[in-house]
Amino acid sequence: MQRSLRLAVRRLSTTTGAQLESGKVYDSVSNYYGKVLSSSKDLKTSACTTSAKPAQNILDALKLVPDPIKDRYYGCGTPLPDGIDGLDLLDLGSGSGRDCYVAASLVGANGSVTGVDMTDEQLGIANQHVSEYMSKLGYKEENLEFKKGYIEFLQDAGVEKESVDMVISNCVINLSPNKELVLKGVFDALREGGELYFSDVYCDRRLPEHVRTHDVMLGECLGGALYIEDFIRICRNVGFTDPRRLSIDPITVTDPELQELCGNARFFSITYRCFKLSNLETLCEDYGQVGYYKGTIPNHPNSYELDDHHVFETNKPMLVCGNTASMVGETWLGKHFEIVGDRSTHFGLFDCAPLPEAGGSTEQASAGGGCC
Repeated sequence: MQRSLRLAVRRLSTTTGAQLESGKVYDSVSNYYGKVLSSSKDLKTSACTTSAKPAQNILDALKLVPDPIKDRYYGCGTPLPDGIDGLDLLDLGSGSGRDCYVAASLVGANGSVTGVDMTDEQLGIANQHVSEYMSKLGYKEENLEFKKGYIEFLQDAGVEKESVDMVISNCVINLSPNKELVLKGVFDALREGGELYFSDVYCDRRLPEHVRTHDVMLGECLGGALYIEDFIRICRNVGFTDPRRLSIDPITVTDPELQELCGNARFFSITYRCFKLSNLETLCEDYGQVGYYKGTIPNHPNSYELDDHHVFETNKPMLVCGNTASMVGETWLGKHFEIVGDRSTHFGLFDCAPLPEAGGSTEQASAGGGCC
């Protein structure tokens, strides 16, 4: 193993067994994405592919992204929200850089985008086309850079504490041998009011070791899939008190060998939103607050979906819990919302139940967070 890999494994754990498993994960992932896969056509499951059609502005931005960048894309969602102009954004496990390139367009010349990845082959492709892309966007100065490093150790990669407004990640955190360390690093990197907005692969149960360590299962983003409820627990442990689910899609395993290996386990691609706000509570509390969406976020003139059970119609008053009021009023979303009321008077628990699942296909997948 390279020296940087040995150091990363050593820092992840002081126990020999955990070191060996961490090293195996790093080696397997780096080899799979750097050497085994030559394009997204080589994938054996739908885990590392995007099922939903991206918004039109993202499709327009993608037209400018060089083909070599798009050919090595292995994402499972589209973790790029609208209205992020001027934000400083960090992408975990940026790979060939597709999401970073699109984000560089969305944040504009006054924002910045940084991608962190551990794979030399992917970083080589990502860095090769930056200057060309900046010229296409008409930017006088580059707002896009890529750093080599491990997502468990963001500071070592040059990402300072409280330095970014948003962190995105596309089907990558599941590849880490220490997901809690990743989420803690993200929490530290975010400024107050910042957001982790990311898509990843989850499972409806804890997977046995022989499935978690299978090379192809790891590479296909299934072996490292977190049990949904364990993810919620980790979020709360590191400070993301109320993670919100935005979307969920079932994952199809098409390879017969992998189907047998998975057994009855069900996998999902889920997009979560996790806000860094010091006043969030573990349960949804009622303070009599009302939220108004101004209709000012690009591509959302009539309504805005905060999560899978909070849809704000433009200029329509909506009763909200204290957490939701903070999420839309005290973050980068604040300029697009008006909140009436404060937390001076408490009326008990807020009924913040999620909407029923359509068709019941994902009814066992938890929404998580306080608003569950």
